[in-house]
Amino acid sequence: MKKVVVLGMALCTALAFSSCKSSESAYKKAYEKAKQMELAEAQNAAETPAEAPAVEAAPVVETTPQPAVTTAPVREEKVELVSGDGLKAYSVVCGSFGIKANADGLKTWLDGEGYNAKVVYNAQRNMYRVVAASFDTRDEAARARDAFKAKYPSREDFQGAWLLYRL
Repeated sequence: MKKVVVLGMALCTALAFSSCKSSESAYKKAYEKAKQMELAEAQNAAETPAEAPAVEAAPVVETTPQPAVTTAPVREEKVELVSGDGLKAYSVVCGSFGIKANADGLKTWLDGEGYNAKVVYNAQRNMYRVVAASFDTRDEAARARDAFKAKYPSREDFQGAWLLYRL
């Protein structure tokens, strides 16, 4: 009798281990894919055209200094404003959630910190994005994103803030 029980337990254990397809979760795979896409976007934005060959000395003309061109990567997404007001072309996104209540919680906290936060929804990805600030130009948005990250250096989730261009 003991032999039959032990054999049955061994068979159940073997079936349990053989039914597992992979030890890697679907969430981890999706995260890795998104990270690769983000890195590829950053590399594409960082590439600069080759310099032109040097030309003989030309007269020096004084000009007014131009603002630096921002090379910060920007994600383009079609989003709808869910709560808040006045969404402009470029936004600083400080949080992304699959559940609206979580996005509303972060919006409320940011409003308490003095921001005019907004929640937008990306139907294609089924994600709620929390926007800390919104601007007309990419340079303004990049400066605001950098200031936001500097204001909260101990919050690792805010160090991943990124720029969104609304389609």
